[in-house]
Amino acid sequence: MLHLRLLCMGQRMPPWVESGYRDYAKRMGAFCQWSCTELPLAGRASGGSAARARALEGERIRAALRPRERPVTLEIKGRAWTTAELAARLEAWEADGQPRAFVVGGPEGLDPAVTDLASERWSLSPLTLPHPLVRILVTEQLYRAYSMLRNHPYHRGR
Repeated sequence: MLHLRLLCMGQRMPPWVESGYRDYAKRMGAFCQWSCTELPLAGRASGGSAARARALEGERIRAALRPRERPVTLEIKGRAWTTAELAARLEAWEADGQPRAFVVGGPEGLDPAVTDLASERWSLSPLTLPHPLVRILVTEQLYRAYSMLRNHPYHRGR
């Protein structure tokens, strides 16, 4: 069974985020080994720069990546995938057996040292999305793609 993990900046999410994420995370267990690792934000103390916050968060992300785990970064400039394309990627990832970590940065974005490590870059939308919402969207879309592959009734798209 494929190991997939959501690796994201930020802890102590609002209840609506926890509830939405938890619903889809529970469903993912039927298809893969799914987990979420939350890392603390660097924060921007008075006078701190966005670049410094990104660099600190980048260090935390790189340290949290597991051996053999291939990072897939969530970026506006990444590639937008249809559900069918995401399902095809899931099949390919299952075939190669390499675990994947879906990396969600903090409010300042991802450090270039992290994006340079990415095996793939995924864009959910050209819009800037709230980072807590991305957790729910990524998990739901992966669940939908798995549903499509397994002919589960959740996905009714064409």
